[in-house]
Amino acid sequence: MPKAEGRVYKFLPESKIDTKALETIKYEGGKQLIEYKTREFSAVCPFSGLPDIAEVIIIYIPTNKIIELKSLKYYFISFRDVGIYQEKATDRIFKDIKKLLNPKYLLVETVYNTRGGIDAKCAMEFGKR
Repeated sequence: MPKAEGRVYKFLPESKIDTKALETIKYEGGKQLIEYKTREFSAVCPFSGLPDIAEVIIIYIPTNKIIELKSLKYYFISFRDVGIYQEKATDRIFKDIKKLLNPKYLLVETVYNTRGGIDAKCAMEFGKR
């Protein structure tokens, strides 16, 4: 990894992300497209130690369970002090949600605040709507 110039802040390793915070609720309804959004996601850039702030969008079609929203909030909070690149954070959220729910369809998007005049958006998708 390249070395940052100037001040670098400390951060936690990816192992501190709390996937155990995630809980589910039984779902017995019909085919439904569910969407969750938060503009309060933050993690730490492992290059600079500065915060990366993003909107996270999760869209899915459940099989037999849905995410309990308070648990999702706690899961997101666990990223707050973790050093993880934007693309890896998107990948991690996608894999954790996919493993948790085993959905028919899943889309995870992260839209990061502008940094250095560059906008960054990452997306991962599984299945068909």
